[in-house]
Amino acid sequence: MTVADVEVPVLIVGGGQVGLTARALLERWGVPALLVEKHRRLSPFPRSRLVNVRSMEIYRRLGFARTIAARAFAPEYGRVRFRDTLHGPDFATAAMVGVHAPVPESPVTGVLTSQDRLEPTLLAAAEAPVRFGVELIGLTGDPERPEGPERPEGVVAVLADRRSGEEVRVRARHVLAADGANSTVRQLLGIGTAGPGALGDFTTVVFEADLDHRSARQPAGVYFTAHGSFAPVYPEGGWAWFAPTPEDAAGADWAEVVSRALGPGAGADGVRVNVLRVQHWVMNAFVAERFRHGRVLLAGDAAHAVPIIGGLGMNAGVADVHNLCWKLAGVVHGWAGPGLLESYEAERQPVAHRTLHQAVANTRLMVEVQGLRREQLQSAEPAPARIEPPWSDRYFAQLGLVLGVTYRSGAVLAEEGAPAEPTAPDNDMGTDYVPTAEPGRRMPHLWLTPERSTLDACGEWFTLLTPDPALWGRQTAAPWPLRIEPLPGEHADRLGLLPHGALLVRPDGHIGARWRDRPPDGSALRTALAALTARPASPS
Repeated sequence: MTVADVEVPVLIVGGGQVGLTARALLERWGVPALLVEKHRRLSPFPRSRLVNVRSMEIYRRLGFARTIAARAFAPEYGRVRFRDTLHGPDFATAAMVGVHAPVPESPVTGVLTSQDRLEPTLLAAAEAPVRFGVELIGLTGDPERPEGPERPEGVVAVLADRRSGEEVRVRARHVLAADGANSTVRQLLGIGTAGPGALGDFTTVVFEADLDHRSARQPAGVYFTAHGSFAPVYPEGGWAWFAPTPEDAAGADWAEVVSRALGPGAGADGVRVNVLRVQHWVMNAFVAERFRHGRVLLAGDAAHAVPIIGGLGMNAGVADVHNLCWKLAGVVHGWAGPGLLESYEAERQPVAHRTLHQAVANTRLMVEVQGLRREQLQSAEPAPARIEPPWSDRYFAQLGLVLGVTYRSGAVLAEEGAPAEPTAPDNDMGTDYVPTAEPGRRMPHLWLTPERSTLDACGEWFTLLTPDPALWGRQTAAPWPLRIEPLPGEHADRLGLLPHGALLVRPDGHIGARWRDRPPDGSALRTALAALTARPASPS
C-alpha cells in the first residue's frame, strides 16, 4: 500500500467557481476537504459572467447571495444587444429571463457579474485549506477499490508544487475533479468525451476606454457586433472584447485591433484603448463519457465543456457539485452507502447533454441573426433599422433548463415507492418551466413566510414538508438527518398533497419522494430514506 503524507476525506482539484463552490458546500455539510489549484492565484480574467437564478438559489442557501448581488451589475444589464458597431443602434435585442427582472418561480434573481469578481467571494466563504500553485500529476492505487469494513480505503493523488518541484501524496476517500475542459484527472483516467469538440480559437482582450456614452442609455451584458463582442466588465468600469483569434495574433497590436473592432467613428471620437490583459482560449463543446471512475468524480468543465453563448456552462457546474456534495457527505458521515454516488452520473449526465444542446442552439441563433443582418446590409435596398429576430421569445428563455431539471435515478422514488430508472428526459427541460412536485423535480418555490421560501427549508438535511407534522413526527428517521417543516394548507393542494400527505426533499432541493396522503405504515419514511441513500435501514 502506498503511504500518503496527508489524508483527507475529499480532495478537490481545481480552484475555479465550481471547485470553490464544492469547497463551500462540503464545509457546510461537515466534510473536511483540501482544494488544490495549479495556478498561483485566482484567475484575473472575467471569463464566465452570468450567475443564473438556480445558482443564486444555491448561493442564497449558503448565505452569500446578497454579497454577490451587491457587487453585480444592475438588472437592466441582463440583456443582449445586436449592433453593426458598438456605437450604433440595436437591430435586435433579447432579455435574459430570470436576470433582467425577477421571476415568480424563484425567491432570487440571477445576476451578471464577472467571474474574477465572484471567485474571491467564494474563496472567503469557507475555511477549508486551499493550495495555489500545486498541480495534480498522478493518481496511484486503485480508484475503484471499494471501501472496506475496517477503514475506508482511498485513492492517492500525487501533487507537485509548481515553484519548488516538491511532491506530496494525498490519500483521499474521494477526488472531485473540477480542473477544467483540459482536465488532467480525466486524461489520467482515460475517460473519453463525446460531442463536437474544439469549435475554434478565441481571444479575449480586457481593456479600459471611455465607452460609457456608447452604452449608458441602453445597457447590456453583451453587445454582439460584426467585429466581435463587447461586454462591460465591472459596474464601475472596464470592458472586454472577444472574437475569433486573428491569424497574426503573435504580433498583434491589441489596442489597434480593439480600436478597429469598435468600428467607424472610433478614431474620430478620440477613443483611447488601454489594454490590460489578453487571453487566448479554445471554445470546446463536449460531454465526458463517464462522470465517475470509482472514487473519482468529474464536475464542471471537466465533465462537460459548453460554448459560452447563453451562460450555461459555469452554472451547470455549480449544479453538478450541489447534486454531488450532499451525497459525498452522506457517504463520509455514514448515513448513505457508497452506491448513492452512482446516482450522480445518472442524474447529471443527461442534463449535461441537454445543456450542450441548448448552448449550441444559442450559438446558431446568434450566428443566424448576424447573418440576416449581413444580408440586409449587402442588399440593394436600404437596410431597415431593425430585423425580426429568428428566436422570437425563446432566446435566453431557459427557465425550463435551469429550474425544470428532472432527475431519474435510484436516489428518486417514483410515486409507487419503487426506484425510478435512470433516463434522459425529453420534455422537462428547455424554454418553458411549469412548477411541479413530481419526484425528481426541484422543490417549487412557495413563500412559507414573507421572507422564507420552501427552498430555504432545505439544507444539510432531508426536509419533510407536510400539512400534518404531528402524524409524520411519530416516524423514526435516525440515522438520517431530517427536519419536518409544517406546510400551509393552501400550499398542500398546489403540491398535490391531501391533508396527511408529505414531500421528502433531498438536501439539494430536489424531491426524493411524495406521499399524496398518510403513510402506508409506520416505517414508510425510514424505508424511503434507506432507498434514497443506498443504505439499508436497521430495525427501529
